[in-house]
Amino acid sequence: MSELDDKVAIVTGAASGIGLGIAERFLAEGARVVLADVNPDHGAEAVRDLGADAAFKHTDVAQPEQVVDLVAFTIETFGGLQVMVNNAGISGVRNRSLLDDDFADFHQVMGVNLLGVMVGTREAARHMADSGGGSIINVSSVGGIQPGPSLAAYHASKASILVFSRAAAVDVGQYGIRVNCIAPGNIETPILEQTMAAHLPEEERAEAMTRIRAFIIGRQPLPRQGTTTDLAEAALWLAGDRSSFVTGTVLPVDGGLLAGTPMRGQGVDAALDTSGASPPD
Repeated sequence: MSELDDKVAIVTGAASGIGLGIAERFLAEGARVVLADVNPDHGAEAVRDLGADAAFKHTDVAQPEQVVDLVAFTIETFGGLQVMVNNAGISGVRNRSLLDDDFADFHQVMGVNLLGVMVGTREAARHMADSGGGSIINVSSVGGIQPGPSLAAYHASKASILVFSRAAAVDVGQYGIRVNCIAPGNIETPILEQTMAAHLPEEERAEAMTRIRAFIIGRQPLPRQGTTTDLAEAALWLAGDRSSFVTGTVLPVDGGLLAGTPMRGQGVDAALDTSGASPPD
């Protein structure tokens, strides 16, 4: 028996990247899945490839009435809703520093990243409360836990998801509904390139992204690139019965980035020599 047999799921932001990876993994484990996204062409193409257990619903999660329609469409199409993945998100405009930020994209970023999650959680919980419970998974970011420079609205939105999800978990646990967060870090999706290299000529982007990825990987204890498969496996665990006593928590999927930056190779030896310390036995 597969982990998600007889379960119906919604995944927002599912036309590409992390959302599509989660949808594919859920389908492989027996779920029926509604993919929601603002990109109708990519969404329709994904559903054609995924088969009869997948459906697409064009949805702008920053518009609450469209999220209400999404949940209603899912229940009408597949007969219920047991798993809600609020994944849709945008990065916003990257500035040199806070001093250069005019906050022109604040409402758009908050609308997609935070309001979309809040309404998605509420609408899913309204159905689940009368239907035996379920699992709600909200996708935040390591940037919501340990923010970096610029992207102020993005970091604020992702941090707010963490607090909101814990509050929601307390509020709806009595109905058998679990609410948890995943915090991705350095996952190979288009959003990092859009944020870090969109200003570069196309021929320079690939080289720049190779350097950026190498820099990030060098800061992780696990020295490899994160993938959408890594995120999908975490979402599967939170969606299924193996995590039935887990709610109100945050699961970083970041190669250990939040844990700290290791010293490797000659850097370790040099640091030990300079300090006069000896390596452990």
